[in-house]
Amino acid sequence: MSNPDAIIIGTGVIGAAIAFEMAKAGWKTLSLDRNAQVGHGSTAGSCAIIRMHYSTFDGTAFAWEGYHYWRDWAVYLGLPSDVPLAQFRQTGCLVMKTEANGNLEKHIRNSADLGIPFEEWTADQVLTRLPIYALDSFAPARRLDDPEFGKPNGDRMGGAVFWPNGGYVTDPALSAQNLMAAAERHGARVRTGAEVAAILQAGGRVSGVRLASGEEIHAPVVINVAGPGSSIINHMAGVTGDMTIQTRPLRQEVVHVPAPEGFDFERQGTIVSDSDIACYCRPEHGNHILIGSEDPECDPHQWCEDDVHYNRDFTDQWTTQAMRYAQRVPSLGIPSKTRGVVDLYDASTDWIPIYDKSSLPGFYMACGTSGNQYKNAPIAGKMMAALVRYCEEGGDHDTAPLQFDLPYIGRSIDVGFYSRKRPINDESSFSVLG
Repeated sequence: MSNPDAIIIGTGVIGAAIAFEMAKAGWKTLSLDRNAQVGHGSTAGSCAIIRMHYSTFDGTAFAWEGYHYWRDWAVYLGLPSDVPLAQFRQTGCLVMKTEANGNLEKHIRNSADLGIPFEEWTADQVLTRLPIYALDSFAPARRLDDPEFGKPNGDRMGGAVFWPNGGYVTDPALSAQNLMAAAERHGARVRTGAEVAAILQAGGRVSGVRLASGEEIHAPVVINVAGPGSSIINHMAGVTGDMTIQTRPLRQEVVHVPAPEGFDFERQGTIVSDSDIACYCRPEHGNHILIGSEDPECDPHQWCEDDVHYNRDFTDQWTTQAMRYAQRVPSLGIPSKTRGVVDLYDASTDWIPIYDKSSLPGFYMACGTSGNQYKNAPIAGKMMAALVRYCEEGGDHDTAPLQFDLPYIGRSIDVGFYSRKRPINDESSFSVLG
């Protein structure tokens, strides 16, 4: 495609969703990715959790809308029946009540206001579902070299909230590939192994990109969905000057361990968010458990200069996360061989994404999404397609932000919530929880 209407940088799950939604709306899109395959950036390393609980009302509404597309994945895509699809496993999502999350009062209120199903569970109900758990409290989270690590603080966990519609997607890279395949059926084009080296400008607006090969591709619209590389692309475009919210690549480790002997966590387990031990987990194929960090204050953030040069080996953070989870699951076996994922988040200043235009006309951003926006990819794709159209047709999103309808749940949101120029949102958890 020599003269696309729009160039989309990135073929992760959100970039692919934007391509799908724009192609359906009649745009001639060209998606570029320096990786060899669609979905093989940070999307491939995602835990792909689909949950509804967020600390902000807008974030909760967006996630509740997003759930419905995963539930109806095959219908949403419209692909032939013989195409292998990523699977959504609806296991439910259990969140422990803690002082750190305000005993989930705000989350309960948001869910009730939006009609999201949830159940308040007692400690005994938690143990009925997860008999391998021990409900001593260990807060605050500590590092292994802290002499108080692993010592209960004398309190007990008071219960939890269970969101039955939560779950996870079995193959996040495949989900991006599904979206791109659906986009191609509507005329979208994709090129992998194509690294963007410069953002071109002419006449006061974006005019395309130059690849590392020297090739130039011209288009009146360019959308930055480059994941952990998004900040580099934004600097190429020269658009960071008016942004109060920045993005940076943040290194993360996810632990992969077998479930305790005698308990089928893959089928009987659930997603659990536990800020008392600063871990979240989900079932994994082969009766394994994936364990991620909820970024407690005691853990140093491992910010990276770029999205290429970072340590891809496990560190003592792997052992720390495994041992934190073992506080909750005393029978957990921790293997001597480390397994899991080392990858990058594209983290924003307040861990809420940027879905916005920029100071350069025609240049748009879907950035700062890692860690908590995988679940929102389909509705983020719809919203970005609507935002581009709104701005390209003369709408001033900075002064009169787009009002966007969430079709499944019958709500409308102010897309200015995701502005690059917003004040830092003090309602955020300032962590992967969003």
